[in-house]
Amino acid sequence: MPLIDDPRALLLALYQAAVRRALPAHSLGAFLPPPPPRGRTLVLGAGKAGGAMAAAVDALWPADAPLAGLVITRYDHVPPAYRAAPGRIEVVEASHPVPDEAGLRATQRIVELTRGLTADDLVLCLVSGGGSALLSLPAEGLTLADKQAVNKALLKSGAAIDEMNCVRKHLSAIKGGRLAALCAPARVASLLVSDVPGDAPEVIASGPTVPDASTCADALAICQRYGIALPPAARAGLESGAFETPKPGDPAFAGNAVHLVATPQQSLQAAAAAARAAGVPAHILSDEMEGESREVGKVHAALARAVARHGEPFARPCVILSGGETTVTVKSRGGRGASSQAAPGRGESSEAAPGRGESSEAAPGRGGRATEFLLGCALALHGQVGVHVLAADTDGIDGMEDNAGAIVTPSTLARARALGLKAADYLDRNDAYSFFAALGDLVVSGPTFTNVNDFRALLIT
Repeated sequence: MPLIDDPRALLLALYQAAVRRALPAHSLGAFLPPPPPRGRTLVLGAGKAGGAMAAAVDALWPADAPLAGLVITRYDHVPPAYRAAPGRIEVVEASHPVPDEAGLRATQRIVELTRGLTADDLVLCLVSGGGSALLSLPAEGLTLADKQAVNKALLKSGAAIDEMNCVRKHLSAIKGGRLAALCAPARVASLLVSDVPGDAPEVIASGPTVPDASTCADALAICQRYGIALPPAARAGLESGAFETPKPGDPAFAGNAVHLVATPQQSLQAAAAAARAAGVPAHILSDEMEGESREVGKVHAALARAVARHGEPFARPCVILSGGETTVTVKSRGGRGASSQAAPGRGESSEAAPGRGESSEAAPGRGGRATEFLLGCALALHGQVGVHVLAADTDGIDGMEDNAGAIVTPSTLARARALGLKAADYLDRNDAYSFFAALGDLVVSGPTFTNVNDFRALLIT
C-alpha cells in the first residue's frame, strides 16, 4: 500500500480497493443456493456487472449440475477471460444508457427462455445497475423508438433515479417485477449489485424481479413534473392503469429470495480499511449523497478546507470517503438546458455529454458526474495546500467517456492557468473531461465489470 507521501498512489489504491470489494467473483458465492434436486437452473439477468456475475456463477456452480441462461451487459463489459472462453451462460452486449435493438432482441429471448418453467426449477436472476436500459421490452402498444425518446428525456430531466425508474418500469413489459411473474411458478433467487442510494431492490435496474409499490399515477405525475413528453399509447396506458406493475403480496413472488451481493457502503468500508492499513485515519460520510455534482463538490471542498485549516471536524491527516449518485445540469448553447441524470444505470451520464466523437446542440462539453464534481470541488478549494481529491465511477466509465474519473491536487488551478485554461469556463459549459485531460489528471481504468456507483476520496495531509 502506498504511503501518505504519494497522495495520488494512495487515492488510486483506495479506489481499487472499493472496486475490488464489489467484484462479483469475490462476493457472489456466499449467496448461491444449491442446485434444485429435480428441476433445471436457468440464469437470467441484465446490468453492467452482468458479464462478471455470469462468469462468477458459471465458475462456482457445480460442474455436474445443469446450468444455462442469458445475461445482457453493456458493450465492452464482458470480462476478457469469459469472452475468450465462454461458459454455460450466454452473455449478450447492448447499449447503455439508451436502449437499442440488440438489447430488445436479447430481452425477447429472455422472455422465451422463461416459457415452460415449473415449480421444480430454479431461476437465478443477476441484476445490476444499467439493467433499466439493457433489459428493454416496451409495454404493449409502445415501440423501441418510444422507449428511447422517453429514456433520453428522463436522462435530461434532472429526475432522481427512483423517479426515472418508476416511469421506466411502468412503460416496460419486463421490469417492475414482471420478469419474476414470467418465471412463476419457478423459484427465483435474485442476486443484486446495488448502484442506487439506499440499496432499494425495487430501484436497482427498475426491479425486474421484485414487487413494485409505485403506481401508474405516480409515473404519470413524474412525467408531468419534469415535462416529459409521452407518446399517446404511453399516456393512455398510464392514465387507464393498464400498465400497472405487480404489487407486494402478489403470489408470483411467493418463495422468491433477494440478496444484495455488493453495495456502495461495502466498497466505502473496504476503501476505509485500506486507508487505515496505510496508517491514515478514514471517515465515511455517506453512501447516499445526491444532488448537483458541482454543488456536492463545493460541500466536500468546504469540509476538506475546514480539516486542513482548523483540524475540524476531523484531525489531519485523514481520508474522507463518500458515495451516492449526483446529477449534472447541462447548459445548452442557447441557455440553461435540461438537467441530466448522471448516474450509471440509473441513467448513467448525461445524454448531453456524448463524447467519443459525438456532438449535440444540447451538449457543448464532455464529461460525467465525477469530473463535474471535481471541477466544482477544485474551484471551491482555491488550491488549498494538503488536499488531494479523487472521484470516479466504480464501473470505470464516467458518463459516456473513456475515463473513470480524475484527480484534483493543490496545484490543479495553478497548472490550468499556466496552460491558459479557465476552470470556471470549463465548468460553465460542462466540459470537465477536457479540463482534466489537458492537465493529465484523468483516471482511466477501463470497464471494471462491476458497478456500485460514485466513489469519492479526499486526502487531507
